[in-house]
Amino acid sequence: MGQREQWGSRFGFIMAAVGSAVGLGNIWRFPYMAADNGGGIFFLCYLFALLTAGIPIMILEFGIGHKYRGGAPLTFARINRKWEWLGWWQILVCFFIAVYYVVVIAWAISFTGFSITQAWGDAPKDFFFGNYLQLTGGPFELGGINTQILLPLALAWVIAFISIYTGVKSGIERVAKVLIPILFFMVVIIAIRGVTLPGAAAGLNFLFEPDFSRLTDFKVWTAAYGQIFFDLSIAFAIMITYSSYLPKNSDVVGNAFTTCLTNCSFSLLAGMAVFSILGHMALTQGVPVSEVAGAGVGLAFITFPAAISTLGSAAPIFGVLFFLALTFAGITSLISINEAAISAIMDKFDLGRKKATVLYTGTAAVCSLLFATGAGLYILDIVDHFVNNFGIVFGGLLEVLLIGWMFNLKSIKDHVNPISDFKIGNWWIFSIKIVTPLVAGYTGIMTLIADLQKPYEGYPQDALFWLGWFLMIVIMVGGFLMASVKWRDEQSLVKGGVTLDR
Repeated sequence: MGQREQWGSRFGFIMAAVGSAVGLGNIWRFPYMAADNGGGIFFLCYLFALLTAGIPIMILEFGIGHKYRGGAPLTFARINRKWEWLGWWQILVCFFIAVYYVVVIAWAISFTGFSITQAWGDAPKDFFFGNYLQLTGGPFELGGINTQILLPLALAWVIAFISIYTGVKSGIERVAKVLIPILFFMVVIIAIRGVTLPGAAAGLNFLFEPDFSRLTDFKVWTAAYGQIFFDLSIAFAIMITYSSYLPKNSDVVGNAFTTCLTNCSFSLLAGMAVFSILGHMALTQGVPVSEVAGAGVGLAFITFPAAISTLGSAAPIFGVLFFLALTFAGITSLISINEAAISAIMDKFDLGRKKATVLYTGTAAVCSLLFATGAGLYILDIVDHFVNNFGIVFGGLLEVLLIGWMFNLKSIKDHVNPISDFKIGNWWIFSIKIVTPLVAGYTGIMTLIADLQKPYEGYPQDALFWLGWFLMIVIMVGGFLMASVKWRDEQSLVKGGVTLDR
């Protein structure tokens, strides 16, 4: 195995890591989660979750990636040969996320163009589900490939392919250094305009006003910890991979804090931008903000287009800015998701970057066509629910349990402290060993119980089995099968000529 690539600068690494963490969910999921879970109280819980789970896991993943110099499977194999399967579990999670995530980016690209003429007219919901997605009656009623989605889908794959194909420094870092500052600038413009609109105060109050009665509501705490997990791209191979490209004497702890705080600041900014405009929309329609605040995909592609239409002559400008922001946020995350998988393939089979990129992206691009059918939204919804709530959460739970309780966690602390400006202490070890396992375990188990008691979103049981539960079986079994495959270069499991911890 040749010399591992490296980032060209600390700024480039931070932009790439932030680009991974800042994704589509920061712009549409975070604001709604905050508003729906007690407003200001949610923020307090969110900040507590950031300190006790988000930052500690980010330090952990930056630390093991930097120390063991590999993608997730190689890193876990170097820690303990019996743990390689967990790395492949996380890689398979990345693969399944990539093949549907790219389709949402394709929608954002399309809506960037639609914003110029406000093609959705007076009925954004009918336009999105009917005219654009051509949604069928259920998840097994495919209805053929939607040609409207193919071109933007291909464009998203081409951008990701070129970025990864050209390497860490020349491709991924260069794209992140351009797109992330532009993304922040665009969201700042939207936020400034939003807060100056009539009715903006009502939207911001809906988002931030604390409901103190919900401080003891376990659902709020579960939502806050869940949002941190998903916000930061932790527990599914990406940050381990990215940190493996850091130079030897990098400020690991400082980089982790910077990445986490920048991502969370962006979520806060996006929340202000979105809900100030929704407040204006509510005012123009004479209804409460709660009636126009939709969740998930609906917020981005139905509610917000309707809100944009209330901005008069400025509507095309802010429509383009919003959907370009979605596109840029999605592209940088897509690059990181794919890079985690490609890095693992390069490590395992001793392949060059170019060959591995062609093989992987070709396969993933073909698989993503399933989500460009008339049933694509249904399939995406089910796969996303299971991969996020079970694949990521339980993968992260296993990660902190194995490393926290069956490995010398102090060795990671001893590795990162000498090269970091800010030193970590016993609070970090306590968070990894106690707080995060309890919260991740509780969140995952409660979601599992809820899904077993009531079918997710009322989907047919056969759809939930094949697109959800069976997918989880593929991830678990696939992890062990990939770990059983012999490494092309067995010396890759040896660092510096000495076999690592077993």
